[in-house]
Amino acid sequence: MTREPSPAAVRGKCEGLMRSKWFMPLFCLGLGVGVFVASWLGGHLGAGLVSLAVMAGFGLFLLLVASSSETIRGLTFGRDERFAQIDLRATAVAGLAVLMALIVAWLVAVAQGHSGSPYGWLLAIGGLAYMAAVAFFRWRG
Repeated sequence: MTREPSPAAVRGKCEGLMRSKWFMPLFCLGLGVGVFVASWLGGHLGAGLVSLAVMAGFGLFLLLVASSSETIRGLTFGRDERFAQIDLRATAVAGLAVLMALIVAWLVAVAQGHSGSPYGWLLAIGGLAYMAAVAFFRWRG
């Protein structure tokens, strides 16, 4: 009979994998392959090849520069509490920027006589996710 690993052990392995210097370059390569396949299936083989090359190149750049740049290390595998806070604030700013762009796009679409879709759906998803996260973190803490 095999014994299942504890949740803490699984979490430790996941964190170890994500802290590996290979995680982000391989993630970039995998994303590039996904974009390549989607572009190829959509009849845009050339664009897919360019996307794959860009993503693979960016992954290689991260791998080569990460050892000499504290910022790249902090954003990839060398995280500490300071970089976790920087990441949290940067994610919030990026989220606000996307939400503001969606609001403007929705308003422009509605002003042009369109339904506002898909911007309205994306705004609804963002709002619901925000409310669920607030409720979850309030309940948890």
